[in-house]
Amino acid sequence: MTLRSAVAHVFASAETVAADEERAEAAKEVGCSAVAGLTMRERGKAAGVLRSVVLRPRQGVSSVEAELYDGSGALDLVWLGRRTIAGIEPGRRITVEGMVCVADGRRTMFNPRYELRPKAGE
Repeated sequence: MTLRSAVAHVFASAETVAADEERAEAAKEVGCSAVAGLTMRERGKAAGVLRSVVLRPRQGVSSVEAELYDGSGALDLVWLGRRTIAGIEPGRRITVEGMVCVADGRRTMFNPRYELRPKAGE
């Protein structure tokens, strides 16, 4: 670690430090891309932590919606026709794979394949 990076780390905000840690954790997953680097209208694979999970009707169909964060950006995950999904909860680490699109101006994956990762301390 250089002196410049050490000083930058000391004066970094808690949000910046958390984003750096999340990027490092997500980078450990083999074959995953950073959320900010996912290409629209192509299949992608990303890993991160779920920041929020909500049940929301979407055009008359119930759906579970979650926000995955990997330190580089956020990815909305939408599972249509579901009211709950066991293990999908805020704070959970997850790897997802699916078609990346834009919905309401945000990067989104509909009905992605997912793999739950161990929680911290497991």
